[in-house]
Amino acid sequence: MNTIRLQRRLLAPALFIPFIALAQTPSSLDPIVVTASRVAQLESETLGDVSVVPNEKLREAGQQSLAEILAQEPGIAFYNSGGPQNTTGLFLRGNDASHTLVLIDGVRINSSNYGGVNWNAIDPATIERVEILRGAASSLYGSDAIGGVVNIITRKPAEDEPLKAYANAGYGSHNTFKSGAGFSGAADGWNYNLSTAVARSSGFDATQDYASDAYPDKDGYRQNSVAGALGYRWRQGQRFDFSLYNGYINGDFDAGQSHPAISQTRQQAYTLSSTNQLTDFWESVLRFGYAKEDGISYSGNFAPYEFGSLTRTYTWQNNLALDPDHSVSMLLERIEERPSGSMTFLSNRRNTQATGLVYRGRFGKHRIQASVRNDHISDYGSHATGGFAYELALTKAWQVGLAANTGFQAPSFNDLYAPGWGGFPPQSNPNLKPEKSRNIEAHIQYRQNGIELGLVAYQNKVDNLIVSTPRRLENVDSATLRGITATAAYQWDHTRMSAAADFLNPYDDSTGERLIRRARQTYRLNAEHRIEQWTLGVEFLYVGQRYDETFSQGRVHLGGYSLWNLTANATLTKNLSAQVRWNNITNKDYTDVYGYANPGSTVFVNLAWKM
Repeated sequence: MNTIRLQRRLLAPALFIPFIALAQTPSSLDPIVVTASRVAQLESETLGDVSVVPNEKLREAGQQSLAEILAQEPGIAFYNSGGPQNTTGLFLRGNDASHTLVLIDGVRINSSNYGGVNWNAIDPATIERVEILRGAASSLYGSDAIGGVVNIITRKPAEDEPLKAYANAGYGSHNTFKSGAGFSGAADGWNYNLSTAVARSSGFDATQDYASDAYPDKDGYRQNSVAGALGYRWRQGQRFDFSLYNGYINGDFDAGQSHPAISQTRQQAYTLSSTNQLTDFWESVLRFGYAKEDGISYSGNFAPYEFGSLTRTYTWQNNLALDPDHSVSMLLERIEERPSGSMTFLSNRRNTQATGLVYRGRFGKHRIQASVRNDHISDYGSHATGGFAYELALTKAWQVGLAANTGFQAPSFNDLYAPGWGGFPPQSNPNLKPEKSRNIEAHIQYRQNGIELGLVAYQNKVDNLIVSTPRRLENVDSATLRGITATAAYQWDHTRMSAAADFLNPYDDSTGERLIRRARQTYRLNAEHRIEQWTLGVEFLYVGQRYDETFSQGRVHLGGYSLWNLTANATLTKNLSAQVRWNNITNKDYTDVYGYANPGSTVFVNLAWKM
């Protein structure tokens, strides 16, 4: 591939004539986020490229998977191998799918086996919100946060919240049925929540006719999930909390004539924490996190293939409020990783001991955040990372800022210890080093009178990339990801509009070729208007051309595409509402992965009730 330079156009003319867009609408309340600095902050007070996907957007997503919903946010793209039940990956600012740390209620769920995430087992119906932190963040969270962090948060009711109950049911294209129910509340120091969801779909043919593993059938799925929380404040500033998430999906995939082909995946995450205000300025948070993945695949007459891993995390975080403008967080953390499954690894355990320090300060119009962390990983030794962010308030409306941070990812157990397969020698290499990154970025932002404008420019240099050589896996590659994200939103009366444009130049340093499945340009446009009890919306997405790699043909071209979606939400009564979502109204034929299909034009109708 030839080196492809980042285009200098910052705004697509047709898209940005009216305005330029932030992901959050200016009319919404300033949400509280915890991911950007490991403590609760207003989103407007965070330092970094942060956005929140609210509960309303998750509830009204229809048939869309969580990865599809997140890909509507600036700086995010996804790929899918023929339906929500199949292999799915997320590119955060163009970084590799395994280079994003994913948390559920603060518990890491990245697979120890292969480094990725079981997106197909996470149902948006049981999620309260999703926080997205773009840019390397290993100085806050350790391994895997090369491209950023996605924190999936289940519902936690506020104190003294009356009992609420809710339910929904919907039906749509490909014989897809989804339903859910739950309740939540808080009183007398207790807070509680329980939500469940199920989904069934006949699906569509996951592969194109020309794919090597094509099989002419429909590939459906069955999915269910449950999320819950229970907390008790036994004294002012003293509380215990427990949360759980358990998601499962059973889906079909194509494997040529090896039929039937079925994959089952379960993702679990549990947390238990104690938050204690020890003094007026000292808060202690003790947390235990437990994450477990289990999967099994059946393909024709072949023996089933199983995979799994569990991760236990022990965290003690001490937050010290030095004064109203300065605070420090000190962290001690232990992470235990244990792989399992059909593959017998040459080593089946890894432990990490970590210490960290985060400082947050305000000096008049100046704000800074500095963080350092050291992760001592068994079999590797220590890996230190750091981050620094600065922001200046030029006026009440205008802010400018700079940030620099480093990240790393420890090799997976597959990379390090996988045995040979089918009589072939192992490709794994126990001497692999962690992949590491250096990220720098700058931003300018405007917020006032219902208008929000933003511009972020960034570069992430990733070294020690693990690639396959004729002999085995080696740390011999590097990549550079440069990009610009322009965002804006405007609201007046009952209408709001938002847009975003991503310009990305991700390339392999050794060859100059663009990284696979990444587009250089992505444009998004959203408009919504309320007429009495109706809220009508239109969404537009343009994804530029991309490339993919195949075993038989080498590098292949994937064409760009444009998608239009229509939405409608009707308030029928005080307790009852209806939502309609029509995706890909022009029935555009496109692909994210060579040889794999997408669902085409789909319609989903949902009826929701709340008490």
